[in-house]
Amino acid sequence: MCGRFAITLPNDAMARLFGAAPANDLPDVPNYNVCPTTRIHAVRAGEGGRQLVAMRWGFVPSWYKAVDEGPLLINARAETIATKPAFREACRARRCLIPVTGFYEWTKDSEGVRWPWYIHGEGPLALAGVWQGWDGPEGRLESCAIVTTGANQEMARIHHRMPVVVGHEDWPLWLGEAGHGAATLMTAPEEDLLSFHQVDRAVNSNRAQGPELIEPLEG
Repeated sequence: MCGRFAITLPNDAMARLFGAAPANDLPDVPNYNVCPTTRIHAVRAGEGGRQLVAMRWGFVPSWYKAVDEGPLLINARAETIATKPAFREACRARRCLIPVTGFYEWTKDSEGVRWPWYIHGEGPLALAGVWQGWDGPEGRLESCAIVTTGANQEMARIHHRMPVVVGHEDWPLWLGEAGHGAATLMTAPEEDLLSFHQVDRAVNSNRAQGPELIEPLEG
């Protein structure tokens, strides 16, 4: 799964990287501890070109009567996304890219203590996502989920699941700009794409912030 991440790229740099027009209400960056239910950055295709917008991280199906009516859907499994009622239409028609600098996963030691790891690439990553519009009592809400798949061999040392990372050359295909075939992208990335290191347990708190959260744990 993917339940926490960091984004440090400035909004204008993010817009240039993806060739997207930025919205006026984008979340503040840097954010070293992005948590579910908060507003995150997402890139989607639009009639006038790509858009960089803010969405709630936590997919809200169209039939929900309230945002919290059902389970919190922060991830969508690649293996079932095309058939699961919550995601199947979004998988076909509403795919997005979620920019991150890196993401966190946890392991447990012999005493059950949870230790966080920071997983990252050489530069910003684009995670596969799906999004949904939802009309509630306070107006329209756009929400999203990160697509996950089985971990590759390296990542499996930490967790059995990982987000789908979409390479730059495949952004048009995932966003629906290059026709059909996006399903072929829902696989684990190559072994050498990501690096990881253990970080301080301070990130276990969803209130923690600061660049020290992604620094390698000393000792």
